[in-house]
Amino acid sequence: MLPEIATLPLQSASPFDAPLAAELFLLARVVFGGVLAFTGINHFLDVEGMAGYAEMKGVPLPTFSVIASGVLLVFGGLGIAVGVLPALAAGALALFLLVATPMMHDFWAVPEDQQESEMTSFLKNAGLFAASIGFLALASIEWPYAIGVGVF
Repeated sequence: MLPEIATLPLQSASPFDAPLAAELFLLARVVFGGVLAFTGINHFLDVEGMAGYAEMKGVPLPTFSVIASGVLLVFGGLGIAVGVLPALAAGALALFLLVATPMMHDFWAVPEDQQESEMTSFLKNAGLFAASIGFLALASIEWPYAIGVGVF
């Protein structure tokens, strides 16, 4: 005998209808976006030093790459935090993390005494990449407490 298959109730119109969901989502946006925007600002405060490190890692056009990655981080971080162009902001962060993570944190190619530190940074960035993909997935719905300028 087959078990009875019951239908599931429809989900609410918004994932933010649950108690405190909108406020927690805002907190996540501000922390996530703020940290990445701050990281991007640091790119502009030490272009020369970061370009030297990028050159050592084999990054092409290291000075341009540091500035461009700083732009992606600031734009993406602030966009997520305040809710402006969330699809573009999340996409910018995902692109940065997808490219920069294996290039700058190549734990498999560094001396043994640096592997643990590079692997930690690689895994941290992988988690940030996953979060940026999560924000990208939610970019087509209206975000609570957001300025609300978007492409979609």
